[in-house]
Amino acid sequence: MGAITEYSCKLCRREKQKLFLKGARCFTDKCAVERKPYVPGQKAKMRLIESEYYLQLREKQKAKRYYGVLETQFRNYYKKAVRKKGITGEVLLQLLETRLDNVIYSMGFAVSRRQARQLISHGHIAVNDKKVDIASYMLKEGQTVSILPSSTEIAPVLEAKESAGSLTIPEWLKVDIANLKGQVVRIPERNEIKAPVNEQMIVELYSKV
Repeated sequence: MGAITEYSCKLCRREKQKLFLKGARCFTDKCAVERKPYVPGQKAKMRLIESEYYLQLREKQKAKRYYGVLETQFRNYYKKAVRKKGITGEVLLQLLETRLDNVIYSMGFAVSRRQARQLISHGHIAVNDKKVDIASYMLKEGQTVSILPSSTEIAPVLEAKESAGSLTIPEWLKVDIANLKGQVVRIPERNEIKAPVNEQMIVELYSKV
């Protein structure tokens, strides 16, 4: 399975926006975007010509990095969104939003999507009471998600549980943080998806290929 290995803070700086890839650190004055509000690299402070293609590409890269998916995965999500009924850009975000790793993070069971992927791959997560170790598992309306009973006392879960009080749970999810269980009530609507991306620009980019 492929993985994104680039330094998280560098990814946020490249997009000149917080993508909340490092959990609690992103909300402190240690955040790299706050300390170095320019793209990394030797020519970072040079002014770039922001063409239409450049802006569309940046939106696609931003979405990939926000959800932690690789290029081929992202393209496959786009192809799947095209085949589904509805507005392609919105369907694309709904597919990404209902990935198991994103739902684990949104429910407050992990402090970041990266940590959520680790919990899943290490076998700490159950869907409908059955262990699932695939981060890209697509959740459906009505399915339940929980931390396995044998994993409720591990350090990452306890850390997430302590910080969950400051987390706003989206309305399309129902969560019992005390028992580390939750449910997908319905598929999220566009106004409930907080991803800082312009999905229409991504659609325009792929329509040129």
